[in-house]
Amino acid sequence: MKKELLEKLIIRPAQEKDIPTIYSFIKEIAEFEKLAHEVETTEEVLRNSLFGQKRYAEVLIAEYDGEPAGHAVFFHNFSTFVGRPGIYLEDLYVRQHLRSKGIGKALLLSLIKLAKERNCGRVEWAVLDWNKHAIDFYKSLGAVPMEDWKIFRVNEDKIKQARL
Repeated sequence: MKKELLEKLIIRPAQEKDIPTIYSFIKEIAEFEKLAHEVETTEEVLRNSLFGQKRYAEVLIAEYDGEPAGHAVFFHNFSTFVGRPGIYLEDLYVRQHLRSKGIGKALLLSLIKLAKERNCGRVEWAVLDWNKHAIDFYKSLGAVPMEDWKIFRVNEDKIKQARL
């Protein structure tokens, strides 16, 4: 890693005081992905989900030269084939003016290190098919696209309508 990056970059677990920053990053990601209209969360929802009695996800915060630079939001999943937990990376985000400094790579490598420490069998994530820059970045780190798989989703409206 570049010496300048090592001197200026801190990656740490998020704390409850980081909720406004995390919320801001989520809105910035949504803008970038042209999905701002889909953001429903609030700071209070994030506080409960990340730091409440049951924690559903974790966040690594990257600070560059004292400034919040990006984050990785992740949670554990489980592979029946591997028989161990994995980590699912929900968001990897670096603020636009701080990109190309190695911050995204450092965040992803920190997450992979955490997966190793937790004896995880996989780290997985999804990427929008039009985001060629991200796809090329992930491939450069040795990530392999799962071409045979499609992501399916049942959204909240369908969950509410389910006849059980």
